Amino acid sequence: MTIKDTPEEWEIRATDTPFVGNKTSVRTDDVVMPDGTVVRRDYQVHPGSVAVVALDEADRVLVLRQYRHPVRHKLWEIPAGLLDVPGENPLHAAQRELYEEAHVKAEDWRVLTDIYTTPGGCDEAVRVFLARGLSDAEGERFEAEHEELDLELARLPVTDLVRGVLAGELHHTPLVVGVLSLVAARAGDGLDALRPAEAPWPARPFEA
Repeated sequence: MTIKDTPEEWEIRATDTPFVGNKTSVRTDDVVMPDGTVVRRDYQVHPGSVAVVALDEADRVLVLRQYRHPVRHKLWEIPAGLLDVPGENPLHAAQRELYEEAHVKAEDWRVLTDIYTTPGGCDEAVRVFLARGLSDAEGERFEAEHEELDLELARLPVTDLVRGVLAGELHHTPLVVGVLSLVAARAGDGLDALRPAEAPWPARPFEA
């Protein structure tokens, strides 16, 4: 048996978009079930995101602490952001987010993993990168606004982050998945065996 997610699309009898927001929308589909019944499914339509596990030479991950209103928490996160343009190269988006949020650049980029954050209620797909060979970026810092005005930056040891994840103290999905994937990759074939930075991503196709 092959353990692999596979694309599939069931028949949709009707569809509507009752809400359109600034970055996302809500769609309602009437979907035909295997027994022939039709069931309504509401879900958030999302452009997709990228996230970056930026690892320095001291085995620390660059993290930021930011207020997230929907969950009423300040979360420790890894740099992340939306794919602003349909078909945008996710590597370029990840490099932009690392620059804007931390004013950092990286020499070596790999794909750690690709995930669907909430497949039962949202079509958001996230590509999580590993970035190494970190250094300060040149030029002016990106001007912060809104929640980012209260942003805190830090570099924390991988072991501390793993401990926080397993203790239920860290909850940011890309951080949790990214850090644990980093540890798993090291224990497996090693970081250099990870997929190249511009590996195909069927969930959000792009041109290299």
